[in-house]
Amino acid sequence: MMLQSGTEAASRLLNFVNASPTPFHAVQAAALRLEKAGFRKVKERDEWEKELADGGKYYMTRNQSSLVAWTIPENWKAGAGVSIVATHVDSPNLRVRPVSKRSSVGYLQVGVETYGGGLWHTWFDRDLSLAGRVILQEKNGGFTSKLVKIERPILRVPNLAIHLERNISEGFKFNQETNMIPIAGIIESQLNSSTEPTSSVASNIQANHHAALLEVLSQELSAAPEDIYDFELHLHDTQPSVLGGLKSEFIFSPRMDNQFSSFCALDALASFATSQSFSTAEGNVNCIALFNHEEIGSVSTTGAESSLILTLLNRLSPSPSTLAQSIARSFLISSDMTHAVHPNYLGKYEDNHRPMINGGVTIKTNAKQRYATDAIGTFLVKKLIEKKGGKVQNYEVRNDMACGSTVGPGLSKLGIRTVDVGCPMLSMHSIRETAGADDVQSAIDLFTAFFESFAELDQDLLVD
Repeated sequence: MMLQSGTEAASRLLNFVNASPTPFHAVQAAALRLEKAGFRKVKERDEWEKELADGGKYYMTRNQSSLVAWTIPENWKAGAGVSIVATHVDSPNLRVRPVSKRSSVGYLQVGVETYGGGLWHTWFDRDLSLAGRVILQEKNGGFTSKLVKIERPILRVPNLAIHLERNISEGFKFNQETNMIPIAGIIESQLNSSTEPTSSVASNIQANHHAALLEVLSQELSAAPEDIYDFELHLHDTQPSVLGGLKSEFIFSPRMDNQFSSFCALDALASFATSQSFSTAEGNVNCIALFNHEEIGSVSTTGAESSLILTLLNRLSPSPSTLAQSIARSFLISSDMTHAVHPNYLGKYEDNHRPMINGGVTIKTNAKQRYATDAIGTFLVKKLIEKKGGKVQNYEVRNDMACGSTVGPGLSKLGIRTVDVGCPMLSMHSIRETAGADDVQSAIDLFTAFFESFAELDQDLLVD
């Protein structure tokens, strides 16, 4: 199919999202992209500060589920600022419980827990599978963490037929604990399999999950079921991300909030790092931070309120004085998706703040600081978008509605100037969301302009 104008970047986004059913996979996909662009992985446990070189490109991960990447400009000096684009790679979903073995009236079921504020009714009657990471014992007796992504549908949360719930026209009501337990098979088939494993070893989980589930995992990993010692498994929709609409102007996809922003930040930094602009760049370190656990408050070792950004700032700064200088010269763009105006629910939007899909990047403002935007940030973002010929939109919530939040307010506590932006989307937190194909390039353009010219633009702005 011939790609329409503006959808080339969107097609790259689709590939990223389809490869990333979990934060673990998103971080893995990001690391692969960075390494192709010449980035070198460093580890927090190592002393890599002394090895940083002008023109260097580096990244580090934490717990396989968050990532920070940065480039060092030529003639870099400690105390220079850091230009950061911060996003998150987690999305609302269902996650397998530590003890998942369940059954009822002949069905094998898998116990799950809700993660984040999902539109849970959209998870019914979808073709679901599993992805995540598994702790395996290796042949040498050691242990390793491996990612797994099962492509075929193996789970389903079935709806109740309308004949058995005549009041469903008044609203789909269900109990998340009792009515959202996926079915995975029929018990009769289990009776013909090997005996359910038992073990007195505390670290062995064989008795906590159906043998059939462990068998599927072992086949995917080419390992024996008894070599599986633990896992973190997320349910995901097997239907892939696609371009949609009469002119392919939409993206129909899971996890647009917020793998959309994460991909755009990654794409901009990787492309910038291999461009002529990077070889001549001076001033700020350019950085992206892909965090976990934003959907549940960012309070974890891999969330935005962890030490990740502060760790980088400290290790780039040999003294308290240069650290303070670096913070004062830094700027952070918190990028998370925002609400596009919905044609069927116009009353949910403030009259003058109705962002359109494919209308360009949206600046998100909230007087109560649920977003970290102020006039300085708004001005700088607008100037950066102007450099690429882009368009700007604005979003502010109605006074009679609660406002969501992002990683921005938490990160602004570091003292770094922060602004909140995002691209508009529909069906936020649904299992299938809708974003704009042209907006992908708009976001990439903003971040590219940020990396190319923020330090120079900032010198022309006198505030203090």
